[in-house]
Amino acid sequence: HLNGTGFTTLRDEYAAAYDAIDKAIDALAAATLNGRDFYPQGPGAYYQARDERQAALDKLQKTKEYVGEVLTGICDQQR
Repeated sequence: HLNGTGFTTLRDEYAAAYDAIDKAIDALAAATLNGRDFYPQGPGAYYQARDERQAALDKLQKTKEYVGEVLTGICDQQR
């Protein structure tokens, strides 16, 4: 749309969001999750923490996929 946000702005903003989500995934995956940190909370605490982190990573991955699809759509419109 002529009165809408320009291609370059949209592309750059969504590319920046995509990169930031990718960095967030890497940072969360690299964060220490050591079973010795959870044993005082009971035998299932580590596994619960691991499952919760995986759920967070899954949400970030879904968000990255969404932003990637939007970015692809933006770039496809320019062609």
